[in-house]
Formats: sequence, C-alpha cells, structure tokens
Amino acid sequence: MYLNHFGLTELPFGITPDTSFTYSVQYHQEALNTLLLALDEGEGFVKISGEVGTGKTLLCRRLLQTLDDGWVSAYLPNPNLNADTLFLALAEELGIDDANGLDQYHLVRRINRVLLEHAQAKRRVVVCIDEAQAMPVETLEALRLLSNLETEKRKLLQIVLFGQPELDEKLHRPEVRQLLQRIAFHYRLGGLRKSETGNYIAHRLRVAGYRGDGLFTPAVLRALHRASGGTPRLINILAHKSLLSVFGEGRQMARVRHVRLARKDTEGARNVGWFWG
Repeated sequence: MYLNHFGLTELPFGITPDTSFTYSVQYHQEALNTLLLALDEGEGFVKISGEVGTGKTLLCRRLLQTLDDGWVSAYLPNPNLNADTLFLALAEELGIDDANGLDQYHLVRRINRVLLEHAQAKRRVVVCIDEAQAMPVETLEALRLLSNLETEKRKLLQIVLFGQPELDEKLHRPEVRQLLQRIAFHYRLGGLRKSETGNYIAHRLRVAGYRGDGLFTPAVLRALHRASGGTPRLINILAHKSLLSVFGEGRQMARVRHVRLARKDTEGARNVGWFWG
C-alpha cells in the first residue's frame, strides 16, 4: 500500500466509521446537539436521516461516546428483524440473560422490569437503531408499542432512529402513522460544503500521520468535492483511489486526472468537469 510512500502511519480514507478521525463540521455538531437536547427533554422518538455516506453511523457512535454514566445505551445495527427478534436483541443489549425461550408477552414484561430498575436507580435508557429504513413496518409498530412503557413522569425508553431517506417514506405509511406523530425531533444530514471538504481531507491526513503539504492541490480538492457532492464516504473512496494512482506512478502529488480516474469506477460519483491541476 502507499503508507510509506506518503509518510502515513495508517490509511487516512477508510470507509469504516472511526471516531478517531472525527472532523466536526457544522451540520454534524448541530445534529449531535439536537440529539442531546431531545434525550435531555425525554422525548420518546428522535429521527436522524441522510443519504448513504453522510455520517449517520459515525454520529451514532459519537452520541454513544458522549453520554455519561447516567445513561444505559443499546445499539442495534441490523434492524431487519421481526418483532420477536427485535425484542430479543434489545433484551440482550440490556443485559437480560434469561430472555431466550420467553414468548413476546413475557419478554416485554421482562424488559419493562429492567427499565423500571434503571429508572429507580436514576439511570435513563436510550436505544440507537442504525439503518432503520430496513426495519419492517410490523417491527416499527412493535417498537412504538414498546415505547409506551413509562412511569407517571417520563418514558422508560428513548429511541433514536438513524436511516436513509427511505425511512421517511416508510414512516408515512398509514400502518405506522402513530409512530410518525411521536417523533418530536428530526435532523437531516447533508453533504460537506466546498470549504469543509478541503479541511476534512487535511484533518484526516493529519490524523493518519501526514506531515507534508501539497498532496492535494486546490484544483484537486475542488474536483473531489464536485465528484463526491460533499458526501464524506464518497470523498474517502475517491481520495483513496486517487492516492493509489499517484502511488502507482511514483509521484508525490495528486492531480485532477487522478480524481477523474477514480470517479470512473466509483458508484454514485459525479462528473468532475474541467479543472486545471
């Protein structure tokens, strides 16, 4: 790989969400603030939506890292489950060891008992569901029923849905209209602005150990932004492929043509247009 060639200690443009590479752009910080406010106010449902690669999973991980000891968190990354399996997965996340073999009625009662124990101990519980657009409508409705668990003062369980725009379409179906009405906070993640794209790339290079300058010229940064539309995952893929081309030629600086080459075999990338560089 190109690590030694560019003086890097690790790959700067991986597509796996890694909080050590977190670059706090305005919309991500706004989304995190929205989440923290919603949880503090005890709202039952919160929704974060965005296209593929806009940083939903990374935001989810940032949220879980930000919560203090007064919170108990559950993370469900693969929600394409029926209601029974969803309840079982939640029970396991909450540390319920005797959940296997219980029918849905007794499983929900067991979950309710644990939630009450946390409430009595002044702990609050949040469930973060990633890729929520994959959740069947029937399971979404079961999730709404689970959110009915409450004391006289507050909800026992708060639920954050992270999903692609298809989640919005699913929530407007008549079968789950009651769940849609319970979503008190919603934030839509977008792409990076042109100025943020350059800072984002520079930040990831620094974290990965790069100490040089000029690896990506201003023209190349503009080309990367245009080709990616500002979507962080696409930026990473295109930047990584561009560096592979630069390394293959034995050079030290990326050119716009390297971005054009990267774009050709990258699904979802846009035409770069004409830049000098």
